[in-house]
Amino acid sequence: MAKKVLKKKLQRKSVARDSAAPVVDSAREIWLAGLGAFSVAQQESGRILEHGGKLFDRLVAEGSKLEKKTRSDVQGAMGDIRSEMENRVEGMKQQADAVRRQASENWDKLEKIFEDRVGRALGRLGIPGKDEVNSLAEKVQKLAAQVAELGGKSAQVKKVPQAKPAAKKVARKKVAK
Repeated sequence: MAKKVLKKKLQRKSVARDSAAPVVDSAREIWLAGLGAFSVAQQESGRILEHGGKLFDRLVAEGSKLEKKTRSDVQGAMGDIRSEMENRVEGMKQQADAVRRQASENWDKLEKIFEDRVGRALGRLGIPGKDEVNSLAEKVQKLAAQVAELGGKSAQVKKVPQAKPAAKKVARKKVAK
C-alpha cells in the first residue's frame, strides 16, 4: 500500500509540475518582455533626448523671434501713445493760455468798468476827477506865474506835480452837507 500511496503522490507532483510549467514559461516571457522594453526605452530615450534638445532649441528660437516682434509692436504702440499724449498736453496748454488771456482781458474790462463807476459816483458827490485836478493844477501854475510877474518879484514858481491816477482801492470819505 505504501507503494500505491507513493505512486499516487508522484503522479500528483508531475501533474502539478505540468500545470505550473505554463505559468513559469509565461513568467519567463514576461520577464524577457520587460528586459526588452527596458532596452528599447534606453535606446529610444537617447533618440528622444537628442530630438528633444533640437526641439527645445527650435522653441527657444521661435520664442526669441516672437519676443522681438512683440517688443517692436509694444514700442511702436508706446510711441504712438506718447505722441498722442504730448499732443493732448500741448492742446491743453494752449487752451489754458487762451483762458488765461481771456481772464486777463475780462479783468482789465472789469477794472475799467469799476474805475468808470467810481469816477461817476465821485462826480455825483462833487469830488473832482483826475482830469479836473490836472486842469486845476495847470491853471494854478499859470496864475502863480502871472502873480509873480505882477508883483514884480522874480521869484521862481514851483511847478505843481500832475495828479496821479486814482488808486485801485478808494477810501470812503464822509461828505458834510
